[in-house]
Amino acid sequence: MTRRRPAVYTIPAGSAFVDALAAGLLATHGDDPLALARLTLLLPTRRAARAMRDGFLNASDGKPLLLPRFGALGDVDEDQELAAGGAEAGLAESLPPAIPSLRRRLLLTQLVEKHADVGPAAAAQLAAELARLLDQLHTEEVPLSALADLVPADLARHWQDIVDFLQVLEAPWQGLLEIEGAIDPAARRVAALHDLAERWATAPPDHPVVAAGSTGSQPATAALLATIASLPHGAVVLPGLDQDLDEASWAQLGPEHPQFGLKQLLERLGLARDDVEAWPGTVPDAGPRATLLREALRPAETTETWADLPALPSDALAGLKRVDCPDPQAEAGVIALLMRQALAEGVGRCALVTPDRALARRVTAALARWDIAVDDSAGRPLRQTAPGALLCLVAEMIRAEAAPVPLLAVLNHPLVRAGRAPEAYGPAVRKLEHDRLRGPRPAPGFDALKHTDPAVALLVAELSEAAQPLADLMGGRHLLTELIAAHVGLAEWLSRDAGGRVTLWDGEAGEQAAEFVASLRQSAVALPPQPGRDYAGLFATLMADEVIRPRAGAGGPLAIWGPLEARLQHADRLILGGMNEDTWPATGRHDPWLSRPMRAHLGLPTPERRIGQQAHDFAQLAAAPNVVLTRAQKVDGAPTVASRWLLRMDQLLRASGLTWDRQLPADLLDWHLRLSRPDRVEPVPPPEPRPPVAARPTRLSVTRIEIWLRNPYAIFASEILKLRPLAPLDQDPGAAERGTAVHKALAWFVAAYPDALPANALDELRRLGEQAFDDLLERPGFRAFWWPWYERAMGRFLAFEADRRVGFRPLATEAPGGMDVAGFELVAKADRIDAIDDGLELVDYKTGAVPTNKDIAAGLSPQLPLEVAIARAGGFAAAPASTDVTAVNWPVGPRADRLRPVQDAGRLADEALDGLRALIEAFAKLETPYLASPRPAAAPTYNDYDLLAREPEWSAAGSR
Repeated sequence: MTRRRPAVYTIPAGSAFVDALAAGLLATHGDDPLALARLTLLLPTRRAARAMRDGFLNASDGKPLLLPRFGALGDVDEDQELAAGGAEAGLAESLPPAIPSLRRRLLLTQLVEKHADVGPAAAAQLAAELARLLDQLHTEEVPLSALADLVPADLARHWQDIVDFLQVLEAPWQGLLEIEGAIDPAARRVAALHDLAERWATAPPDHPVVAAGSTGSQPATAALLATIASLPHGAVVLPGLDQDLDEASWAQLGPEHPQFGLKQLLERLGLARDDVEAWPGTVPDAGPRATLLREALRPAETTETWADLPALPSDALAGLKRVDCPDPQAEAGVIALLMRQALAEGVGRCALVTPDRALARRVTAALARWDIAVDDSAGRPLRQTAPGALLCLVAEMIRAEAAPVPLLAVLNHPLVRAGRAPEAYGPAVRKLEHDRLRGPRPAPGFDALKHTDPAVALLVAELSEAAQPLADLMGGRHLLTELIAAHVGLAEWLSRDAGGRVTLWDGEAGEQAAEFVASLRQSAVALPPQPGRDYAGLFATLMADEVIRPRAGAGGPLAIWGPLEARLQHADRLILGGMNEDTWPATGRHDPWLSRPMRAHLGLPTPERRIGQQAHDFAQLAAAPNVVLTRAQKVDGAPTVASRWLLRMDQLLRASGLTWDRQLPADLLDWHLRLSRPDRVEPVPPPEPRPPVAARPTRLSVTRIEIWLRNPYAIFASEILKLRPLAPLDQDPGAAERGTAVHKALAWFVAAYPDALPANALDELRRLGEQAFDDLLERPGFRAFWWPWYERAMGRFLAFEADRRVGFRPLATEAPGGMDVAGFELVAKADRIDAIDDGLELVDYKTGAVPTNKDIAAGLSPQLPLEVAIARAGGFAAAPASTDVTAVNWPVGPRADRLRPVQDAGRLADEALDGLRALIEAFAKLETPYLASPRPAAAPTYNDYDLLAREPEWSAAGSR
């Protein structure tokens, strides 16, 4: 019997593949309503199968049809109905089930932990890479035993170490799979494809079988396509076979060429290009666009033929546009405008195709400004949804022992209500944040958050009780199922609304989160105990690969596809974005296990083969009637290189005297810029508030006088508007808290020992310091950083104090005082007043920067001169009035070298009083404004109100 020649067809690039395929099948089988239903149609992916249903709808003008049985080559092991009759019945029994992906990852994580010195989270990341390597080996049908002799002697030793580690994939991993009674998913798929090919080869089905859209890049898929092509009622439909490429180029095709995969498949089928027929109803595209793309993608070995290439006609770029944007943000804005334009003009379906997920997210955000939804085939990572984020945050909160940032991230999460109404929950959380979580980090755990407010205290108590089961598991090792149960229980408690209903699992994202947690629980059964402290990292790592994809049939007029999803899809306008080298084409992800020679030795696909597959996608997509190509000229400030395919097209167009359309890019970029550019720019002047005189302060401390001089606006904001800066979360141990505590300790010490220093002076200062620092020492960061500083600083202090006690006698510490200055109340608190001969000396301890004599003399640091004036007027009750008053700045710190006396303190005191009277007189007038930094050179180093004054908008100093 003569063997039937394989039935192989092609649908040319530029045709709407699913529409052309549907029209051809209807033309062949449409007369009999049941004929189409007897057909089995195999497509590369399930998404392509869904698109095929729309193709039949378009081809039949909306008439109802009995559709074929669809199957996806990527999931053929799940499509048990594809084969005929009882011959298929034994497939499910002959092959073990595929191990669930989460179970496989957890088991691989266990293997990695056993053979490498890494924690669970890092082990889970390595396990994902091991799983990816396993899938590649099975898909390319490389036996695991081939790993043993992989490293030649001329390679570095660390490669041998890697191969030694990879031996876990053979005996240890296969042993675990036998215990599980399962096999790797890729191994099962390959076995199922071969099994199906053998069954159909020995017992051909009596109904038509058509495989369409696949290039047979994988051995098992190619074997099945070869079988289908030879079936009595079988056919294979190839995507975009180029039958017009010259024979010399066809013979030179390398892995980077878009036709390389199809050439390999035809060689396997024993066919020449001429043996492939055009699919019914289609004709090869011989137009100028097809010529441009064919020549641009020509093998490098035959590019010398460009010299004899006739000039391309002027319509070679008809329907093909290009937009070069300055940066990714502009590229996303331009693409969003193109998609919005397509929607407004009723173009039909418009799709962005890009491998750049960052660009896809930017476009989605840009469309959201107009409330335009887009169907993103890549979906959303579960970790970026409300339920997924809450689950990760809850685990991290317990691991961090209720540290402020993770705790507030949980408490402010939109799903968290802890069983309370919003009007009761919100104020309690804000008060807890303000009173306990702002400033330096409190002690670990919930006990440090106790509060006097009843609502806050009750919330903290309930939260502590709910968190206790998971917190108890943080120490030691515990079963993963126990950790998951305690974790989910806490997350559910937090997400209860006022009626007690758990909102964590609501909506599509909640359902996906619930499925993930259920799968994780099931996959974690019988695993050995894990360190509780590492659970949060492990959970987040395992969730990282979970994605919420759009529901089937949820597509709209706008879509975002990756190149894989775009195969066989149809859109009336295609936008190919991210057309830069290393993006499209991508040079291939880094392989953490195998070097390039090692991959070649095993027969795994090379990076060039991946580039060839991307080139085929590009050629198919760029041949569509309405295409816009976009790229960013710079990314993160660095210049980019246009995609090699664009560069080749530029060369061909230049040789033909053609240029890209410049008007469309100019218009689009101008529209994008005008969206965020105001019609006119008016410079913002510095603020000049002039509050009523009655509202202006009539009482200030000597330390505030300096602020009044240097930055009057800060006095307006703090004393008139009554605004106070909010301490940051998890604040680093601060100079302000340290300074306050040191002043307390020194005041107590000097007051306790005014006459003579005790023998154990340093121990006494340590004791007083512990009292002064009080609960600050319970904060780990404060004790670790500032307590050693304090101990060293006290040693220096005692050295100065011992010398000072000869001739000086302390009279008072923390001494309050004041005086009236032109009806204005000036108040002060002297750190220390010492008696010397018949006079007084005021001491100001400085734990930070010490004012310079220049600033003091210029009146910009008037604190001590004004205190001298108060002392001379008898304004300190603890000290008698005296005409002989001096002052000294006393640095306190481990490196303090000497005391800094104020030179000519009496004269400076008189000048400071005169300056203060002038200041009081000026601000008693309504027309005097409270300016922000009127003298930039004298502006304070720290200013809590510069953003309120909008200094960065009008002052060069505001950008400091």
